[in-house]
Amino acid sequence: RGMRIILDGVFNHCGSFNKWMDRERIYENQEDYEPGAFISPDSPYRSYFRFFKEEPGNWPYNTNYDGWWGHDTLPKLNYEDSMKLENYILYIGRKWVSPPYNVDGWRLDVAADLGRSNEYNHQFWKKFREAVKDANPEAIILAEHYGDPSDWLQGDEWDTVMNYDAFMEPVTWFLTGMEKHSDEAREELRGNADNFVGSISHHMSNMLTPSLQVAMNELSNHDHSRFLTRTNHMVGRVEHLGPKAAEEYVNEAIMREAVAIQMTWVGAPTIYYGDEAGVCGFTDPDNRRTYPWGNENQELLNFHKEMIRIHKEHPALRTGSLNILNWDENVLAYGRFLGEDRIVAIINNRSELTEVTVPVWQVEVPMKCRMKRLIYSYSDGYTIEDEEYLVDDGEVVVNMGAHSALILGMKEA
Repeated sequence: RGMRIILDGVFNHCGSFNKWMDRERIYENQEDYEPGAFISPDSPYRSYFRFFKEEPGNWPYNTNYDGWWGHDTLPKLNYEDSMKLENYILYIGRKWVSPPYNVDGWRLDVAADLGRSNEYNHQFWKKFREAVKDANPEAIILAEHYGDPSDWLQGDEWDTVMNYDAFMEPVTWFLTGMEKHSDEAREELRGNADNFVGSISHHMSNMLTPSLQVAMNELSNHDHSRFLTRTNHMVGRVEHLGPKAAEEYVNEAIMREAVAIQMTWVGAPTIYYGDEAGVCGFTDPDNRRTYPWGNENQELLNFHKEMIRIHKEHPALRTGSLNILNWDENVLAYGRFLGEDRIVAIINNRSELTEVTVPVWQVEVPMKCRMKRLIYSYSDGYTIEDEEYLVDDGEVVVNMGAHSALILGMKEA
């Protein structure tokens, strides 16, 4: 089917139930299991963890160990003091990208937190990259990271990142004015195109082109509220508001605007299961609802399919250059171009009809020609019916309905 698989590598910590620690005493005294480090100082996994009280009297059941951000249910792995652990994780990195498994890469959980110092962190990821790429040069190494990733993206550690700063956050603030957990609403950022352009340009500048082109561009994921829920502007979490509130007053038209941007922006569009079917939810754990088999939002599902088709059909949307052409309050227009392939995306996030003039000549569209509508999303739905738009003196003028997205391509001769 041409599908590829990336595994999630949580190499910074394990669970307290893991046999290495066995704080939950699942494996204690079970046949064929060595004692966990929580159980005995003589555990073969003792060096995998950092214990603050190491006197023999603190065992059995030594609770004095380092946890990720202090969480005792997430014991932090102690690489600096255990070459055995380091070698084992490097072996795991190689194993799964090699025959007979041949997976296509690793997503690295909280990758910048691994180890106790930046010096060791960089040293480890250099070793990890060497091990993985030696086994499978095509395997991708994609890290979860917030903030400037440039120190890790020099070509000898990670390939790219989950793109929170240079995609998810700017898009969310611009279209909804909501923080990505739905913990805060900032009306001054909603529709603030200057903030969008400044923020996304700044964060994109921290990555070289190869990293940008494969960056994981998500609207939602397992750690944040569903994007569709953010369109209702409700601040809070499921324990306070209840699950039903996540589904109330949502705006599917704004969701379609977001998908249009996701499928036409620089990077790898990544759909969190259920977004395409209209799943709602506040932040973790409400964002992990089951897929609505047989009850999908068919219009939203079909819109995703059309946008994916457009993304696949146009090389400019995968590796083309980007130029932001016009921005104003709640209005954004940009182009992608590569060779003869030119795409222009226009977003109107206003609640009223808006005329937008776009200088398409800046993405190498001829000064006088016709462009073809590839898709148009509006408040009540979308259309892929053909329509031509006249380019005159290098500009195209379009009337955009409320909460609409228009994708244009070069009209074939």
